[in-house]
Amino acid sequence: MQGTLAKYIRLSSRPSTPQINLSLGTKPIERIHVMNQINHQKVLAIALPMTIASVSIPLLGLVDTAILGHLELAHYLGAVAAGSSVLTMLFWLFSFLRMGNTGLTARARGAGDHNRCRELLAQSLVLAMLLGSALVLFQQPLLTVILNLIKPSTEVKLLAAEYCQIRILAAPATFGTLCAMGWLLGLQRAKATLLLMLFTNVVNISLDFVFIVGLKMNSAGAAWASFYAELLGFALAMGLIATSLSEMPGAINWRHLCQWHRYREFLQVNQHLFVRTACLVFTMVFFTAQGARQGDNFLAANAILMQLLLLVAYTQDGFAHAAESLAGHAIGTNNLDHFYQVCAEVTLWGLGISCIATIAYLLFPASIIAIFTDLPDVSSTAREYWPWLISLPLAGVICFMADGIFIGSGKTRAMQDTMILATFGLFLPIWYLSKPLGNHGLWMSYLIFLCGRSTLMLGMFAFYSRRTSWLKNKA
Repeated sequence: MQGTLAKYIRLSSRPSTPQINLSLGTKPIERIHVMNQINHQKVLAIALPMTIASVSIPLLGLVDTAILGHLELAHYLGAVAAGSSVLTMLFWLFSFLRMGNTGLTARARGAGDHNRCRELLAQSLVLAMLLGSALVLFQQPLLTVILNLIKPSTEVKLLAAEYCQIRILAAPATFGTLCAMGWLLGLQRAKATLLLMLFTNVVNISLDFVFIVGLKMNSAGAAWASFYAELLGFALAMGLIATSLSEMPGAINWRHLCQWHRYREFLQVNQHLFVRTACLVFTMVFFTAQGARQGDNFLAANAILMQLLLLVAYTQDGFAHAAESLAGHAIGTNNLDHFYQVCAEVTLWGLGISCIATIAYLLFPASIIAIFTDLPDVSSTAREYWPWLISLPLAGVICFMADGIFIGSGKTRAMQDTMILATFGLFLPIWYLSKPLGNHGLWMSYLIFLCGRSTLMLGMFAFYSRRTSWLKNKA
């Protein structure tokens, strides 16, 4: 492992591409400095817009939590926590429409295959409309089964079902927007992706105040705000795609969209991402379900802590997205030096973000909790389990960054296998053994789950590096 890390750092000081004019510096040290500066700028050019865009996602959840947490009953906050967990399970299962699209598009762009870039966009949109429509059509049995698994209280269950039935109507638009985001990011159009995500989430937050505060629609208002925001976001996505296509050479063969063998690469990559995401979603929903079975106050308090963890994860996602795009481009151009530079850069940034979050959560627990709720029982419950939140950002930094690196490089099989091991080899057994500890045991099992994912993915990174397997066309 030490040898791999040494190679990791050593390679990060090499020139990133052979196309750079070496006359920028006459001495080797000067050239290395220039190359590192250029690579640093490339990462930040994508990561900063994507960080802002990614942070807007948990901020939306935090706004929902803060507004509903100050209503007179915990039922509304619990309903959105349970309902959003259900939709997270369903929607995250299809997040491969974004993740797979980013890596494949980045590699096609790196290889200069513009026709393939167009074809990947069209393929993903076809699948998005089919899958989104199927989800709307079969929503009733799906929602019934999942809510029965979570088993919230009767009051929360009725409100959560209403929340889900409203939001799921936007599934085709939600999936279409995921495709657009992944494709634009694969083309390194981070500003366009930023505009799309910010627009959707700002509209959602604005409509939250209209429907929840203004019209007093409570948890149903949060659902309608998300529904309309997703529709408007999809409309903007189509406009951004049209602009990008007008600037891209090449054309698409529309007959290829009816030939299922043309979907083979896209489906193979996304098969692994689907299984990986299914395990992650299972873990999150299982976590929510166990909190719900302990009572509404535990469900609400766990929702607050999980939203704060997601805030850190989504902040780091900006750099993971940069890794997807830049690592994929490096693999497409067969530039392994540049690939290792990207890996080192994004990991250091992710570590810095985790340290800042850990310090903030350590120093200001009371102030942060007060932002989200003034319900005494929920506040005291959140404070009791706060130490677990403090330890989580550093536990997950490696797996969060590795997700972007492995997606960009196309090593999605490794992502799938490590997630299966972490979920069924660590999370569930630890939870079962720690059941006597109640909610503390639940949080401990989640902490070990993150540590396990990070350790396993770091091991896979070392394995691929020793075998120089990053450039091989195997998922």
